[in-house]
Amino acid sequence: MSSSKLLSLLASKDRDFLLSPTGTRPLVRQVNISYLEGKTIGIYFSANWYQPCRNFTPLLANAYEQLKDRGPGFEVVFVSCDEDAPAFDEHRALMPWLAIPFSGLETKRSLNTRFGIEDIPSLIILQPAYGRQDFTILNGVDLIYRHGVQAYPFSKLRAEELLHEETEKRENQTLERLLSNHDTDYILSHTTSKQVPVASLIGKTIGLYFSAQWCIPGAKFTPKLASIYRKINEEVTTNSSHDFEIVYLSSDHDQSAFDSYFNTMPWMAMSYGHPNIKSLAKYFDVEGIPSLVILGPDGKTVTKRGRSLINLYQEKAYPFTEARIEVLKRQVDEESMNLPESERHSGHCHELLLVSEGTGGGPFICCDCDEQGFGWAYQCIECGYEVHPKCVRSVEP
Repeated sequence: MSSSKLLSLLASKDRDFLLSPTGTRPLVRQVNISYLEGKTIGIYFSANWYQPCRNFTPLLANAYEQLKDRGPGFEVVFVSCDEDAPAFDEHRALMPWLAIPFSGLETKRSLNTRFGIEDIPSLIILQPAYGRQDFTILNGVDLIYRHGVQAYPFSKLRAEELLHEETEKRENQTLERLLSNHDTDYILSHTTSKQVPVASLIGKTIGLYFSAQWCIPGAKFTPKLASIYRKINEEVTTNSSHDFEIVYLSSDHDQSAFDSYFNTMPWMAMSYGHPNIKSLAKYFDVEGIPSLVILGPDGKTVTKRGRSLINLYQEKAYPFTEARIEVLKRQVDEESMNLPESERHSGHCHELLLVSEGTGGGPFICCDCDEQGFGWAYQCIECGYEVHPKCVRSVEP
């Protein structure tokens, strides 16, 4: 990419520099934009106040440290979405790359418009110009989450190669390939036989449960999941064999926390620190916990939305297939026809109106139970408050 084009993107009429990383030694406060000539550049839109950004920044920093000197060079430029300078400074302190000054509002606005930024974190990757054509990758966050440094050099060709590799991997996906490695081919149980062969789970519907003792949403969801797990297996037990099993994949801070949390669960677990856990989180695009991924009896992925389906349909969601969920959706639609068009909810001061996915319902987080919902909801037109129909506690007239 030429210096003139870089200047047009990253400079302003009175500024031709970027801020250096706060940890630079010797201290150099400004770096001329021409420094980026010929490099692969990631333009990183992020904010200190938004937790997904704070989660992604260390992942990008790790990739950056490995890639900054590779090939023609890789550089990142931080574009702040923070509300004030102290938040900007706090967030930038975690970053080993360059930044547009917080005062560069005109540049930030033009970059947001140029690349159509609607969500953060967002990472736009610009390749050096080859001939007259520039190569731009718009989904850099997804590439880093899914592939890390393997995504380099972030070209469209490399993205296509990774997509092909991933498609092949998913087509050949089996339970044993997911849960086993060359050192271990077992998971842990609460029975007297602590180690259970992964092969013994083949043919069952499996839930991969990503959580941790420190996770507050997990503390609320785990007891609910345990209750539903028991109900499902009470209904489907045949010849004393469970058709539905869950495997806990821990993000706990230490072995003690893992042991304590696992003891509250009626299902199985991968051992603490198992090397497959992090790779599985990337493979299934787990960006937050708790998360429940459902595998079918053939070992293929049924859905990554197991947590939402459990919250919406409880034990009726089993076996979580598209056909089953379509039946449940139709039932909910039919039942919703008999719901009142408006409600007064004891947890909110305004009147709530019944909305569907087609009339403003869509995906939402229930303000009463804090769990995700889809489709029908009671919504406050004045302030956006939404609750599941099942969570409405009517106010007595």
